[in-house]
Amino acid sequence: MSGSTKILDPAFQGAGQRIGTEIWRIENFQPVPLAKTDYGKFYSGDSYIILQTTSGKGGSYVYDIHYWIGKDTSQDEAGTAAIKTVEFDATLGGRAVQHRELQGHESDKFLSYFKPCIIPLEGGVASGFKKPEEEKFENRLYVCKGKRVVRMKLVPFSRSSLNHDDVFILDTENKIYQFNGANSNIQERAKSLEVIQYLKDTYHEGKCEVAIIDDGKLVAESDSGEFWVLFGGFAPIGKKPASEDDAVLEKTPPKLYSINDGQLKLEEGTLSKAMLENNKCYLLDSGAEIHVWVGRVTQLEERKAACKAAEELVNGENRPKATRIIQIIQGHETHSFKSNFESWPLGNGTGSTGGEDGRGKVAALLKQQGVDVKGSTKNAPINEEIPPLLESGGKVEVWRINGSAKTRISKEEIGKFYGGDCFIVLYTYNSGDKKEEYFLACWIGKESIQDDQMMAARLANTMWTSMKGRPVQGRIFQGKEPPQFIALFQPMVVLKGGLSTGYKKFIAEKKLNDETYASDNIALICVSGTSVHNNKAVQVEAVAASLNSQDCFLLQSGNSFFIWQGNSSTFEQHQWATKIAEFLKPGVALKHAKEGTESSAFWFALGGKQSFSSKRVMPDIIRDPHLFTFSFNQGKIEVTEVFNFSQDDLLTEDILILCSHVEVFVWIGNSVESKEKQKAFDIGQKYIDLAVCLDGLAPDVPFYKVTEGNEPCFFTTYFSWDSTKAAAHGNSFEKKLAVLFGTVFHASESNEKSNNTNQSGPTQRASALAALSSAFNPSSRSRDTGPKQVRSSKGGSQRAAAVAALSSVLTAEQKKAQSEGSTGRKSRTSSPDSTSAESLKMETPSSETEDPVEVSPLKELEVGVFVSKSNGAVAEGNQNSYVEDNNGEKTFSYERLKAKSSNPVTGIDYKQREAYLSNEEFQTVLGMTKDAFYRQPKWKQDMQKRKVDLF
Repeated sequence: MSGSTKILDPAFQGAGQRIGTEIWRIENFQPVPLAKTDYGKFYSGDSYIILQTTSGKGGSYVYDIHYWIGKDTSQDEAGTAAIKTVEFDATLGGRAVQHRELQGHESDKFLSYFKPCIIPLEGGVASGFKKPEEEKFENRLYVCKGKRVVRMKLVPFSRSSLNHDDVFILDTENKIYQFNGANSNIQERAKSLEVIQYLKDTYHEGKCEVAIIDDGKLVAESDSGEFWVLFGGFAPIGKKPASEDDAVLEKTPPKLYSINDGQLKLEEGTLSKAMLENNKCYLLDSGAEIHVWVGRVTQLEERKAACKAAEELVNGENRPKATRIIQIIQGHETHSFKSNFESWPLGNGTGSTGGEDGRGKVAALLKQQGVDVKGSTKNAPINEEIPPLLESGGKVEVWRINGSAKTRISKEEIGKFYGGDCFIVLYTYNSGDKKEEYFLACWIGKESIQDDQMMAARLANTMWTSMKGRPVQGRIFQGKEPPQFIALFQPMVVLKGGLSTGYKKFIAEKKLNDETYASDNIALICVSGTSVHNNKAVQVEAVAASLNSQDCFLLQSGNSFFIWQGNSSTFEQHQWATKIAEFLKPGVALKHAKEGTESSAFWFALGGKQSFSSKRVMPDIIRDPHLFTFSFNQGKIEVTEVFNFSQDDLLTEDILILCSHVEVFVWIGNSVESKEKQKAFDIGQKYIDLAVCLDGLAPDVPFYKVTEGNEPCFFTTYFSWDSTKAAAHGNSFEKKLAVLFGTVFHASESNEKSNNTNQSGPTQRASALAALSSAFNPSSRSRDTGPKQVRSSKGGSQRAAAVAALSSVLTAEQKKAQSEGSTGRKSRTSSPDSTSAESLKMETPSSETEDPVEVSPLKELEVGVFVSKSNGAVAEGNQNSYVEDNNGEKTFSYERLKAKSSNPVTGIDYKQREAYLSNEEFQTVLGMTKDAFYRQPKWKQDMQKRKVDLF
């Protein structure tokens, strides 16, 4: 490296030495550490550098560096952030993955650090703008996009900003509104609720109200009225204009360029790992993403030039702003990079060793070149804690596959598995206070025939379907048994040979030796485990070389039974070996043979004495989970990682893949279509095939199908699991409402527009009239919200919105009637259909007075509602006779308020029928006082109202 190489910038001193996020802002072209209280707030006029440090394999650190460019930042500042990122990476050993992030087009990985969202703010450090908290509170309107991470964009506070396709959040001083466009995504609606909770806690001290407003739905509540009045009154909203924000980046056939002196040269031929030389930089262009690959022996100046070349390519071709630029170092290639190559040899087995070795070489080289390397690998002990196991004490049933059927294994034989056979295992158990739960697994022997394997899968799937998809369904290969499977059998012994007719026929046809364990055969069985989750015994080749000083072995030779104890074996292994001998041959007399004291008969049975190993074989216990969504492109599966995942990312409408590298799960939401559920194993297998090639995943990795609501403990251990979230019902939005707010808002999840059916007109009209009645009747309005008080200053706003809503409904009905040619049958005074919208006039309030709305007198409507211009009072027609209780409230009888009443009351809020009962009748019907009823959560109120036909 040249002498111009810079030593670590003082601002980065000590960075990357702990897990988590660290942020610097570029100020006067220098990085300045950002206060942690400002994490998540990004000013559009600034640029930032973000370091994310995570734990890697073997206790090392893994780094991701992001440089974030605000939409109003200067080109010089943006360039400084990019160059400082390259220099910063060099001081960390050159092993970080670098990401360019443009405001409004941030990557999912970046946004996942700041869940549920980042807050976009105007201004910047150089602008002299005051911080928002120093200014008077202003109403802010945001559009929210994203199913798992939210991209919030501040838009003008205007009705023209709203549309039918997106979700919007209006943040006011005393209330936060969520407006759900009629065509908006259910999952985006759910995620936006998390943003509301964040805004409420962060900027309102958790005390403001929350309201959900559905596009196209008129509800008999004040929330809708308040919302529309903030925009100057109700009026139709326009269609969503096309914008670059909605551009879908398409993946194109990848092109590889070598970079020499900042110039790009296209590399011809099929892409392979062998094309990448370690002393060069390359640019891989796949359309949606541009990867800069850096050879591990390249100079720092070459890396800067490569980064600049990528920027010039994007800007020169006017690529969409959402195009990603990612820089990676040799040996630390990401999945998205490797997936563009036809072949990617993994090198030393899993591929991880080469990565660690490459990391060390990079650090050593950069140190030689004068770069002060920080964040070197730390030695940390591997976590060997016992993994979560299924509840003990359940019922185990086992069947062996035999032809086209399954044969039940006797209780005495449960625990014996044969390498030539396939088995189905069903474990039934109770977990705490939950319902009965099931674990259903196929065990596939290494020597089993393909027909038996296919039949095992088919019969297990039939069982799964007959049990309505409740069991966790697994596929487990011999030699890869997970801890929770081994723990079901005490003991578990895997023997050679097979007993199924298919296996025996195969052996006979091939004229092979049947090595099935039998009393007259020589058999050597290794006993290595010491705990309930790993004490599996396995039959091995009966030769001395199979022995290991770390383990115990059972040797059967004719009628003799030896127990051999390695010098490094434990007392627990000795005990377990004795138990297994009793399981295989009850009442057998054991001959003890300690390492170094073996008899000639012992060695004779093994074919003579030979040298053997004394090294312990370490099991693969690394648990580094990743969650993926997937899609198919021309039959090829493409996976997208859900970064920093949590239980909230398990959306009921989706199928997801969870991979810990030692286990793979396919999780199926309850709202997934039945046909898709049946494809779950095929989807998982396609993922495994892909990960085998690119990530070194074992092809025989344990594989499970898990349905929502039936997640086992060995799945939930990868999450901070909240049982209340798991118990919530409905779609993603309804579940999130119940979890965050403990209630169900008056929000319809149907995307159908209000005028899609012939019945919608009267329904909308009734809702609008009820809202109008509520707006002009304070006593009725107080009933709508139970014990909650309504501020009188809002009265005018509610009335204005209610009048506007009714005007809209009547206008729509009139137009519909005209289109149907029914003008000759209209009566100007007999029906609401004849009331012209022209008779409803609303003036914008000039001040917050009690009655700022001027309404022209309405002609009598058939529901008997009158509005007086003078005082806004509402009078009921004779057909709605009522009485007043001691508080002067209007009440009706229970028989008339019931949803199925033969003489129903009209013109009331039908969603609050119970509020119109007298205190005495309320107590009789619902069994409690009104105060006690309204103190309950909303879902409980609704449940009780359903029981008495008041819902």
